Amino acid sequence: MNKHQYCLGRSFPLESGEELPELNIVYHTSGTLNPAKDNVLWVCHALTANSDAEDWWDVLVGEGNYYDTSRYFVVCANIIGSCYGTTGPLSTNPQTGKPYYRAFPQITVRDLANAHELLRQHLGIDRIHTLIGGSIGAFQALEWAIINPDVSEHLIIVASNARVTPWATALNESQRMAIRADKTFFEDRPDGGLDGLKAARTIALVSYRSYEGYNKTQYELDNNGLEASKASSYQQYQGQKLANRFDAYSYYTLTRIIDSHNVGRNRGGVAAALSRIKAKTLLVGIDTDILFPIEEQRALKVLIPNAQFAPITSSFGHDGFLLEWRQLSRVIEDFYASDCDEEELECCGHQYDTW
Repeated sequence: MNKHQYCLGRSFPLESGEELPELNIVYHTSGTLNPAKDNVLWVCHALTANSDAEDWWDVLVGEGNYYDTSRYFVVCANIIGSCYGTTGPLSTNPQTGKPYYRAFPQITVRDLANAHELLRQHLGIDRIHTLIGGSIGAFQALEWAIINPDVSEHLIIVASNARVTPWATALNESQRMAIRADKTFFEDRPDGGLDGLKAARTIALVSYRSYEGYNKTQYELDNNGLEASKASSYQQYQGQKLANRFDAYSYYTLTRIIDSHNVGRNRGGVAAALSRIKAKTLLVGIDTDILFPIEEQRALKVLIPNAQFAPITSSFGHDGFLLEWRQLSRVIEDFYASDCDEEELECCGHQYDTW
């Protein structure tokens, strides 16, 4: 994919009432926009991914894959608050001449979607063939489809929901507590809070996987050992792996963005907001996902017009949206080929009524 940068050239207003004095967005494109401009695939990335979709979703996006870049013009933009080039906590605040660090303003999912909309206009894209995202990427896609219902023809939401749950917020706060427990986080330096970040990542990883997945991949082969160590070393490895490529301030910011997720805020509630969506919508759920249980995608199916639900079976929990690419490709193919299947209307869509 080809890397680009878009500089807004003015301040960017935020949902909180604050503003970013300047906004730079790093994004990648791949493939060629056809003369009819109807082959755009816009990928919204997940929490710690980047704008190179062929890097982190290479099983689905790229030459020869389901979303073949010889057919599609692929766009993926790095989100605000990340550490991969778009304005974030380690960016220089032009008003102070220093990095923001902990002073970075509160960002919401709605801010991310508004930034995508500005980039779309900058690129001269009138219509998106497919807008797709998993996890927090699906938050963005869902928000964007509500902000501008005419932006996309197809909307694919994978392993997501319409409003952050207390369960997800509790997991996020536990991660932030781990980061705050590392006193170097308060020193506002590039490597501040790294030990806390490692611990936070291991908390998150448990919610991304499943009982079945850990028992399958981290099973102890030594039946006579005094201590089970394989899963422990795996957690340590994953914590260090993230610390090698990410920073604690961006991670802290991104978990707060997740906690802002509520498509019904100031729109009359979740059901009213989702009723605005015009795109033909596919909702994909993973049967072992404990972070966004499959019942949440079934509930969305009831509330979004012209929506279709498809389940995926996986031992890998939430991370199944990255790993079960064969199943995902198949349900997407069926989605493009068929109308909404009313037989999937099997779940209660009222779980959001009390929120």
